[in-house]
Amino acid sequence: MVEHHSAAAVMPVFSQATVAGVGERKHWWHSNRKVVEKYIREARVLLATRDPTQTNPALSLLDAALVLSPRFELALELKARCLLSMRRFKEVADMLQEYIPSYEVAAAEEDSSGSSTEGSGHSRERVRLLGEMEEEEKGFRCFSVGELKKKFLAGINKGCDREGQWRYLVLGQACCHLGLMEDAMLLLQTGKRLAAADFRRQSTRSSDDIFSAVSASELDSISQLLSQIKLLLRRRGAALAALDAGLHSESIRHFSKILDGRRPAPQAFLAECYLHRGNAYRAVGRVADSLADCNRALAFDPSFVGALEARASLFEMIGCIADSLHDLEHLKLLYNSVLRDRKLPGPGWKRQPVGYGEVSGKLRVLTGKIQELKQRIASGDKGNVDYYKLFGLTRGCSRFELERAHLLLVIRHKPDKALGFIARCELADEGDHDSVRDRARLSTLLLYRLIQKGHNVLLGIVTEEEATEEERKKVARAMQGTAAIVTCQKQQFTKEPESRPKPAQVPRMPVQAGSGHVQAQETNAGSRLVIHHGSAFQGVFCRDLTVVGSLLSQAGFNRPLSVKYEALTC
Repeated sequence: MVEHHSAAAVMPVFSQATVAGVGERKHWWHSNRKVVEKYIREARVLLATRDPTQTNPALSLLDAALVLSPRFELALELKARCLLSMRRFKEVADMLQEYIPSYEVAAAEEDSSGSSTEGSGHSRERVRLLGEMEEEEKGFRCFSVGELKKKFLAGINKGCDREGQWRYLVLGQACCHLGLMEDAMLLLQTGKRLAAADFRRQSTRSSDDIFSAVSASELDSISQLLSQIKLLLRRRGAALAALDAGLHSESIRHFSKILDGRRPAPQAFLAECYLHRGNAYRAVGRVADSLADCNRALAFDPSFVGALEARASLFEMIGCIADSLHDLEHLKLLYNSVLRDRKLPGPGWKRQPVGYGEVSGKLRVLTGKIQELKQRIASGDKGNVDYYKLFGLTRGCSRFELERAHLLLVIRHKPDKALGFIARCELADEGDHDSVRDRARLSTLLLYRLIQKGHNVLLGIVTEEEATEEERKKVARAMQGTAAIVTCQKQQFTKEPESRPKPAQVPRMPVQAGSGHVQAQETNAGSRLVIHHGSAFQGVFCRDLTVVGSLLSQAGFNRPLSVKYEALTC
């Protein structure tokens, strides 16, 4: 009996303790919920003032609320909108990356590549984990399309999609500013359609004027943003189609409309367009412009794999082996970091030009290329830069062509004016402005120095070619004059004596000249000089004594000759 009473006495105490624990747990939940609601009310009050200085305190309150309740929908929405107003787009994308359409595709590809590259040990571990999951039938559930359909229809009927429609609008704007234009267009169109459907559903249910959760001003801004996204995508599509078809000038024109437009475009989107326009410039032989576009793309994103490969190829083409080797070494470090971390650089939602499974093969090819360039440098082939390709000229060009090409390149790539492209870019993070500007200034200065050095080298070559050409022309003119004199002399020697009138007899005056003598006769046609020097040497010359002297010197008669003329008639 004593034991029975003692057990009976303990049972009420245990039940009371259990009830007290439940009450304390309930009180703890209610107290946390009250604190969360208090934080949200204070944050909404701060955000309603629209004062930029009150945004950080409101964000701190929302973070505190999410620590207590991580899945609270209103706190998530307010935080996302707060980050969007502060232009912290990367944090918005990190917070809602599961809703980005391209992120799911990239995650699926990464999983497939990761499963193919794993070793046998990982495979055995995965099999063992799968066996454990099969034993626990409660934790393994198949995907049911019927259940998803029921939930979707129930959500539409109950208006549950209104709770999550803010994700499409907020995340769509963030994706647009991050350069994910296709994802942004899909998200904004979906959010706009859901907002319009919600407004129509509310207007049919009530006779009163019930406004949508999305304001009219926000819908107008979203519509303008959608039109801008569609315009940019349409122009980029036309430019890429022209580039694939081989119409490089047309592709450059379309890309220039995007890159030189009045309205700023996102940073990542402009980096891709600069890379594609650089490829078009290279196809038409404008190597300096192609290098400038690659430099701009790398100023926006230093780890841009496509831009690094393109610039290294351009440097190798013009003979700048050291610069090409520097870019390839940077690319090799990126590939090694990818293999070490088993993930591509950047956040998961970032679009990558290279898949994870392609990195190992590219790294092998890249290592061989680096070894080849190092051997070329060791053999002394590092200073033979082809400046003709840099300027887009052919060998043997004129001074006018060189000066014209140099003037155009200086106007385009002068360091003071070549940084204007940053003003036409909408940076994803305003804190990156100084770093982007510094990278762009450095690369532009190096390109400008290369252009000036090339101009000096080519100017020296052109000057030397002009001097050689002038000397050749002088020799050609002298040879032509000599040939003309010889031809004239031959014509005079070949004339028949009968064709001339008979000369009148004039007194002759012998002129002593060493061992020989010269006699002159005046005729109607001119003067005849008869030279007796050893063997008889006779010629017919004109009146001009200078010509006579030059002809005598050419004939080898270099001794002084004194001549006296008597009874000369004009």
